[in-house]
Amino acid sequence: MKKERPDNIVFSEETGYNASMLPYATSVGAPVIRVDDLVSWKSRGITNVNKEFENKFNELKMQYQNLMEEFEWNELVYSSKFSFEPVIGEIYHLYASNDGVNFLSLIGPNEWNKEHIGTFKLNSDKKWIVLNIKHAIF
Repeated sequence: MKKERPDNIVFSEETGYNASMLPYATSVGAPVIRVDDLVSWKSRGITNVNKEFENKFNELKMQYQNLMEEFEWNELVYSSKFSFEPVIGEIYHLYASNDGVNFLSLIGPNEWNKEHIGTFKLNSDKKWIVLNIKHAIF
């Protein structure tokens, strides 16, 4: 049995000579087809994305901690005793009293001998801004 064409000729009964249309090399002189190493590309990508997520998570965690600390200070000041309406932009001082209830005053810590907790300023959002803390309570 004799072949009509040699082995190195690409021929199909349906399409004829179709070597140029095939997605793979058909001759010895054709360039080598290599599969890209996607494992290293994926691992680099995963490492970079994980670092980005970790940085974003740490940033959000710090924002949350700062927000909670701000909330706790505001709760402490608002739950303290004061017999005046605080004015926006004024500086007030928070003191601890003997009966366990904190009180807010305009009198500075160097003007009398009370246990000073911190100095606060009321902003336009009715939020107490910490200016100075004598000792941390939280």
